[in-house]
Amino acid sequence: MKGIRVIQARLLAITVFCGFGAMGLWAQSNATHGTAAGTKIAAINMRAAIANTAEGKQASAQLETEFTARRKELEDMSKKISDIQGRLNSSKDVLSDEEKERLTIEGQRLSRQLERRQNEFQEDLNDAQSEVITRISRKIVNVLGKYAPSIGYAAVLDDSSQTTPVMYATTDITEQVVKLYDQTYPLKSAADMGDPKPAGNQTGKASHN
Repeated sequence: MKGIRVIQARLLAITVFCGFGAMGLWAQSNATHGTAAGTKIAAINMRAAIANTAEGKQASAQLETEFTARRKELEDMSKKISDIQGRLNSSKDVLSDEEKERLTIEGQRLSRQLERRQNEFQEDLNDAQSEVITRISRKIVNVLGKYAPSIGYAAVLDDSSQTTPVMYATTDITEQVVKLYDQTYPLKSAADMGDPKPAGNQTGKASHN
């Protein structure tokens, strides 16, 4: 659970870079629907909305599963480096010069390898998170484009953006949009998605009959 919360926190942290700030939502809604349907202005916390949709929670859990093994590998490598350093510090008076040199070289090699793999891990994680954020953000904007005008909102501002803080809005519709999102884009179960292997086996049996 702690790992999933870390992934969710990172998802929240990078949403501001996905191009769906306050002005983006305003422009998207007006471009889609033309003249504003009303005069009310609503606010939405896009970060919270993305993280709290069923799809967002599922994506967080999936990312945690996908990256757990790699994170564990980095932790193990870091421990090896610490063990080598600890041995050099605690046993330097009894180690031979050859053993000291061997351990030093091994520690340096592992340190370089750890740094490279940490960078690769972070890049891959950021790419995966950005894909999730972009995908869900676009769908939320689609939901907003239908929902907001239908209840008389002229604009919806993103109050999670630090660059364009919302000082006042008629109401916050984050919770309503999350519910509508889940209704519009329900999660697919394994049965709905289908399993290609069983399907292939069934086809093969049918051909023999």
